[in-house]
Amino acid sequence: MEREMIIVLDFGGQYNQLIARRVRECNVYAEVHPYTLSLDKIREMNPKGIIFTGGPNSVYGEDSPRCSAEIFELGIPIMGICYGSQLMAYLLGGKVETAPVSEYGKTEVDTEASSVLFQNVERKTICWMSHTDRITCLPEGFKMLAKSDNCPYAAFGDESRKLYGVQFHPEVNHTFKGTVILKNFLYNVCGAVGDWTMSNFVSNQIAALKEKIGDKKVLCAMSGGVDSAVAATLIHRAVGDQLTCVFVDHGLLRKYEADEVMSVFKDGLGMNLIKADDGAIFLEKLKGVSDPETKRKIIGEQFIRSFEKQAKAIGKVDFLVQGTIYPDVIESGKGKSAVIKSHHNVGGLPSVVDFKEIIEPLRDLFKDEVRKVGFELGLPKNVVMRQPFPGPGLAIRIMGEVTEEKLETLRDSDYILRDEIA
Repeated sequence: MEREMIIVLDFGGQYNQLIARRVRECNVYAEVHPYTLSLDKIREMNPKGIIFTGGPNSVYGEDSPRCSAEIFELGIPIMGICYGSQLMAYLLGGKVETAPVSEYGKTEVDTEASSVLFQNVERKTICWMSHTDRITCLPEGFKMLAKSDNCPYAAFGDESRKLYGVQFHPEVNHTFKGTVILKNFLYNVCGAVGDWTMSNFVSNQIAALKEKIGDKKVLCAMSGGVDSAVAATLIHRAVGDQLTCVFVDHGLLRKYEADEVMSVFKDGLGMNLIKADDGAIFLEKLKGVSDPETKRKIIGEQFIRSFEKQAKAIGKVDFLVQGTIYPDVIESGKGKSAVIKSHHNVGGLPSVVDFKEIIEPLRDLFKDEVRKVGFELGLPKNVVMRQPFPGPGLAIRIMGEVTEEKLETLRDSDYILRDEIA
């Protein structure tokens, strides 16, 4: 069965992922794609609707991101948000100019027209604005649906062609009825069914994994973090003992963490879980090292070596599991950005394992969805709601050289703090 989908076309807005998350919270699957996505690809993906994101540019700027005006001829419902609404107006022959007054923050919007977009929304409602340009003349066939004191077209639409624009941001909490407006677009305009739920995801994914893996062998690096825990549990549910998990205990984990991982997954779920107790090796390698980035590199490198040793003992496998999640997928498709720190999701594992293919069962999910899947699978709250924790562990929190004494002190203080918060 083909999954119904909304395409979120990204024009450089800071809220691009948030828009997709909000759509998914309305039980409709959404994917973020760059504005350069071709019309052929869009036709092939056959989306229920398209949302244009906001962005920092002016539509009349020479280098501003634009898509082809032919997109409006596809017969697919489209909603433009902020820059996306200005782009829609501009490409269809309307006029966009610098506004005499920029609007930023909570703004009262007057929904003038009775439109499917504003069903169950009060006539006057608070929306979140953030723009320096505004639409001053609508394209042919469009009518004004809402206005504010400084924005004559806070929302507009051509209802016959199912094209809509909103100058405000319905995806942020500060827009009081933002979710209602999004739902109106998804269900009343696009005709979505709303079958994106985590229980559906779990049953579909388990069936797909069973079919893909068959009777073959699977290997997973278990870190104790939420993503690897949920990925491993999904695969274990699908193929049981064909999955072997390796848990590298580098001695840099929080108090009781290693015991918890073994207790939940090996004892509780009966997973085939091997623990590599390599704390002493990691400490030896970190001797005399103070620079955090150097620590990261040493820990990442040794993690690969420790995993490699276990993988060699296990021998050839068919599949290697990775806990990639959707933000990783979106971000890896972006341009170059400065290295703030090297990423701890160790990229070197594939090269040390004799395997045929990588499986990423969570690559379509946002973090909050991963947690929901964890609960669907019956994982305990202390695993699912665990505070995010970097791969290099406590080593990065220690100023200067890492020693067993410093680790003990940090483990205790961290435990007291987390216990008090809990």
